[in-house]
Amino acid sequence: MLLNVVHETHYSYSSPVVLSQQMMHLAPRALDWQNCHEHRLSIEPEPGELGEGVDFFGNRTARMLIAAPHGDLLVRAVSSVSVAPREQRALALPQTAWEEVRDRVREPRDGALAEAASFLYESPHVETSRELAGYAAQSFARGRGALEASLDLTRRIYADFKFDKTATSVSTPLREVMKRRRGVCQDFAHLLIGSLRSLGLPARYVSGYLLTEPPPGRPRLVGADASHAWGAVYCGEAAGWVDLDPTNNCVVDDEHVTLGWGRDFGDVTPMRGVILGGGEQELDVHVTVTPLES
Repeated sequence: MLLNVVHETHYSYSSPVVLSQQMMHLAPRALDWQNCHEHRLSIEPEPGELGEGVDFFGNRTARMLIAAPHGDLLVRAVSSVSVAPREQRALALPQTAWEEVRDRVREPRDGALAEAASFLYESPHVETSRELAGYAAQSFARGRGALEASLDLTRRIYADFKFDKTATSVSTPLREVMKRRRGVCQDFAHLLIGSLRSLGLPARYVSGYLLTEPPPGRPRLVGADASHAWGAVYCGEAAGWVDLDPTNNCVVDDEHVTLGWGRDFGDVTPMRGVILGGGEQELDVHVTVTPLES
């Protein structure tokens, strides 16, 4: 599927900002199943410095510096991306018992296992706990395949938790999400990741987008009008990483565009930085993902 992605971020300030320094994750990754054909970034006011790079996790980044007074900041990222189907391939991959995956990543002996093992631990936005382990354990019977069990956990999160934009904030801890049983895609991704890590399985946070209006015959996915987030679980050397979307109870397919991944939301925030001045600020974000003629 060939997609056009437009991501607009508009900050309005009550008093002038005299300096703004920002780091952005707005460029889709190049992956085996995804190719970014074009990426354009426009910024108003024009920054004095703008550079591109790659972060620790291999995600594309851009850094900017504006050292002139301004009352508004508009960042517009436009990308052309082709995404290949991958759900059916993921479901057909060889299954490895989840206990075997857990045991092998405890003492990694090669690069792939070592990379996976780095996603075993707590991170600033994802805690591990007995409560999360107990919740996950209902899906992870002895000898069950890692992917099959993770899919069941994804289904249960979808059934047990309600999507509610007003229920949480960026700083809401997982224990509160568990208590309230509601949240947004970021919360559900963190919940999936925290539950898997609490059982000793590597899991990472994935940031991206959803197709705004699906093709005929497909349902509209929740979260299609903004940045989206989901999780990925490491299912062993045979299957590798598989992306799962608990907000929509699905294996990630060609309607998902991947920006990047990390330990949690904080590693792949679309835009973060520091400003001097500004007073109170208002944020308005619009995301549109539409099909292109191939």
